[in-house]
Amino acid sequence: MSNLDLRPTATVCGGRADVTARPVRELLTSKQVPLGESTVVRRLLPNLGRRMIGAWCFVDHYGPDDIADEPGMQIPPHPHMGLQTVSWLHDGEVLHRDSLGSLQTLRPGELGLMTSGRAIAHSEESPRTHAPLLHGAQLWVALPDGDRHTAPTWEHHADLPQITGGGLRATVILGDLDGATSPGTTFTPLMGADITLPAGTDTRLPVHPDYEYAALTMSGEAEVDGVRLTPGSLLYLGCGRSELPLRADVDSAFMLLGGEPFEEKIVMWWNFIGRSHADITQARKDWAADRRFGTVHGYDGPPLPAPELPPVPLKPRGRTR
Repeated sequence: MSNLDLRPTATVCGGRADVTARPVRELLTSKQVPLGESTVVRRLLPNLGRRMIGAWCFVDHYGPDDIADEPGMQIPPHPHMGLQTVSWLHDGEVLHRDSLGSLQTLRPGELGLMTSGRAIAHSEESPRTHAPLLHGAQLWVALPDGDRHTAPTWEHHADLPQITGGGLRATVILGDLDGATSPGTTFTPLMGADITLPAGTDTRLPVHPDYEYAALTMSGEAEVDGVRLTPGSLLYLGCGRSELPLRADVDSAFMLLGGEPFEEKIVMWWNFIGRSHADITQARKDWAADRRFGTVHGYDGPPLPAPELPPVPLKPRGRTR
């Protein structure tokens, strides 16, 4: 998914300056961002209150949207660099195309994982004949310096490990949770899981004390560590927990994101992650000149043009709050 903001600001992230070494409960509000013709997303990362959660650096939550008589998601070809995109659906379908030649329809419960590495381009759209509802999340993971120039890849995993116990059911999307490990490729210690809590659930989930965590409510009103969350809210939990109390009075679902704090300082602008203003400037020039990122074939429409760069140089300054 692209950042379609026509005037994107540079976001500086990384380092441990704002990592909370103890358990906390910081509730983050979202920013409404239009995405294409008929989709509005709730942007939760980057946030004025929090830039990253482990290596997770971008989180959009969308839907559930009634698109029965709408085109649904329509995101033209656009570039990515220095990151992984994670596509996750609760309802609907999304057709992924990329400059590697990949063509894949993603459905609920399936992982679409694109590692941009040095450069890739892709498009995302609701198929012409699609389900009436669209509901999901799009997330980015920052690549560490040693891996950010790797060759781009696309992974589709329809069979992901499940955890059950205490009434909950968890699908491990990336990384590992409570002994279950996703087949998706990771480059830093992190995890992502989709957790379902039937009404009446009251349990505790083992977690890694060295990871920082956050919970994104997808549906219902999950109660995470005593905080009741409505859909589209993000609760930052800090580090230092060995277990996470969970309960629900109504059927609920949320995504749990976590990982070791990302120590490197990065620059994130539009759909690029680099380490300097020069990295971002070169990537923008290459996209505008149709170099390096390749071509997405089959999408009905032109690629997205890059916005203008900010007038001041982009400098990494660590994970500021």
